[in-house]
Amino acid sequence: MLDLGDTPLLSDWNGEATQGFGVEQDYRGMRGVAERSAFLVDGDGIIRRAWRYEHGELPDFDELVSAARSLS
Repeated sequence: MLDLGDTPLLSDWNGEATQGFGVEQDYRGMRGVAERSAFLVDGDGIIRRAWRYEHGELPDFDELVSAARSLS
């Protein structure tokens, strides 16, 4: 089990973050689909790291968790 403590995670249910982070795309006839990406935002709202992935490429979750932990 992954324990990130008090680290909040974002769910972009209405697409605002997809548009705001500039990762919106049309994909297989669907509009407004997010490119596979991850953003690490610090407590002050500053983007500290950003990752973008190709279709079918899986994020390295260990790398993402390590980067998140490095902020604390």
